[in-house]
Amino acid sequence: MIFLLLGCSLLGLMLLLPTLSDLLSLAATGFGRPSAPRAAPGPGEVPRLLVLVPAHDEEMLLAACLQSLMRLRYPADRYSITVIADNCTDRTAGVARAAGVRCVERTDPARPGKPRAIAWALQQLSIAEYDAVVIVDADTVVAPDFAAALAKAAPLDGKAMQGYFDVHNRTETALTRLAAVLAAANHRFAYPLKKRAGLNTPLVGNGMCIGTRVLLQHGWRAFSICEDWELYAQLTERGIPIECMPDAVVYAQAAHTLRASLSQRQRWTAGKLTVFARSGLPILRSGRISLRQKLDAIAELSALGPVLHLSLGALLIGVSLACRFPTALTLVFGASLFRPLAYTVAALRVQPDPAATIAAFAFLPVYALWRIGAAVAALKMLGEKPWIRSERHHHVT
Repeated sequence: MIFLLLGCSLLGLMLLLPTLSDLLSLAATGFGRPSAPRAAPGPGEVPRLLVLVPAHDEEMLLAACLQSLMRLRYPADRYSITVIADNCTDRTAGVARAAGVRCVERTDPARPGKPRAIAWALQQLSIAEYDAVVIVDADTVVAPDFAAALAKAAPLDGKAMQGYFDVHNRTETALTRLAAVLAAANHRFAYPLKKRAGLNTPLVGNGMCIGTRVLLQHGWRAFSICEDWELYAQLTERGIPIECMPDAVVYAQAAHTLRASLSQRQRWTAGKLTVFARSGLPILRSGRISLRQKLDAIAELSALGPVLHLSLGALLIGVSLACRFPTALTLVFGASLFRPLAYTVAALRVQPDPAATIAAFAFLPVYALWRIGAAVAALKMLGEKPWIRSERHHHVT
């Protein structure tokens, strides 16, 4: 019973860390006072952007991605697009060249994957000519003001930024509606709070922007199956700021079935746990960041997804009541649920069709059981195990 109590207490502390960090952020920002808007850069200060589109066998969706990038409301001479056709066996390179954009082809079957493709491309291109490098996945379309929104944070060369990673096929299934709620919770509420509090925003791999001075000084060293979390941990440990840019919107295709989502969820779970195991101590030991930033980074890297969090929290409350653990511990378990519930309610309020979105939550019990199984299965992918990418289907407008 003592070991069960200790184990549950550690799990409760892990679940409570994100809530504690947010409470500290609220206190640091005067409980939610909005920050003053940043002035847009002048005509002579428009940042130069290099947009990289890593693509592996993406002929189905690449054209739509490139069309959206070429329609950006941004000076044409201040940004360029390069597609990285990585170990492709289809017409990806041909689609890119037909669209009139630069395409570099990489053939290295022994070292496949998006992070290595990006690292290779950065060595081939003259990135010093630009202020920042933007990563946009090939199954993505970007909002017309995406680049202009990033430019509002100029100068860009010494920091990283993360755009609003939204869902393109939001209304397709209950699963995609739930994904849209999570995107809104993070990018409209959780991450802006971190920005106001002076904390780093997690990177999500798609729609992220990295200053060229950062890349030239530190290089690209994130090669795990969850390179976005690895890059977030590396930059945070080194004291490099990462800002959220909620007006810079990218729309990605969310998996619309549980089968299509399985490999993606396993990769995210296993990759994040791997990054946490490797980066937790370096972050805690870092002399470049504050104690509050250390707490928040550990909270982010150890945090479960909201569905797993709620499921585990409810389970711990049941165990605590059944085993008659101290009431204070039961309250800790309950308090840990406040954050995901509060962000979910806030995200529901900004959905364009809240009634239909709420109806999608009828699927939540099934999804929760599936998500627990996917998390357990992800344990076999810890480390540098390969993964199978999600199925692709045509864009749904």
